[in-house]
Amino acid sequence: MPLPEEFLASDKLSEQEQAAILARALPYLRRYAGDTIVVKYGGHAMVENDLAATFGRDIALLKLVGINPIVVHGGGPQINAMMKRLGVESQFVDGLRVTDREMIDVIEMVLSGTVNKQVADLISHAGALAVGISGRDGRLIQAERLVHYRRGDAAHQEAIDLGFVGTPVRVEPRVLYALLGAGLIPVVAPLGAGKEGEIYNINADTAAGAVAGAVRASRLLMLTDVPGVLDEHGKRIEELTAAEARRLIKEGHITGGMIPKVETCLKAVQAGAKAAVILDGRVPHTCLLELFTRAGPGTLIKAE
Repeated sequence: MPLPEEFLASDKLSEQEQAAILARALPYLRRYAGDTIVVKYGGHAMVENDLAATFGRDIALLKLVGINPIVVHGGGPQINAMMKRLGVESQFVDGLRVTDREMIDVIEMVLSGTVNKQVADLISHAGALAVGISGRDGRLIQAERLVHYRRGDAAHQEAIDLGFVGTPVRVEPRVLYALLGAGLIPVVAPLGAGKEGEIYNINADTAAGAVAGAVRASRLLMLTDVPGVLDEHGKRIEELTAAEARRLIKEGHITGGMIPKVETCLKAVQAGAKAAVILDGRVPHTCLLELFTRAGPGTLIKAE
């Protein structure tokens, strides 16, 4: 299938320059040909129109050049907007939304309905076929209630009931393989199915990591609103082994909200993904830069 003209056209590049760019990308295209790439999509990349359109084109491009992308998306801002419209006040513990039975219905409506279809449409409009599904479909993501302990003194940890907030216990990859085998791009809303039919809201990072491990992805690309993992001088670390990442967490160099992101990457790699990358989703074409250039813009975390 030929590449759409919009992928190659540019007022700033000559035809020779465009050809040179494609030629330089060839080794990377060969490297990832036929591979599965899981992309966690959220943050600014999701809510800014220009970045969203660029993301859709980039994911379509991956499919058109022979790579199999799977997108797992978030939707926190969209959920917040809907809760505000309904006059429902959300409570958060360590960044996790406390979710009662009424709220889980609203969350499912936003994630599986509005957001999921919007993301799939972005990709389909760019020339590839994307299908929006939920983690509940085909029991793709089987989950149980998350037992959360408030951050703080380890000797006085307090268990918090977050309601219908879940953690993946199993991912059924056959659902994804069936879609990929049909030439489709799965776009997954991060919801889980409980044993008794419960619906669980799952952190999108966590869901993406579980999916990446289950399909043994070549890369898990985690789009965030930061450049990657930073050292004590504020400089981006280009690459970490799992042991180095654990050491930096233990020594307090990786802190705050970066800890769960790095831990998600570690779990994905341990479960079967070849590597995970924390990327700045505010940078246009960040996925393409990571996959098709020598020095990617994020922090790569690999096995020992």
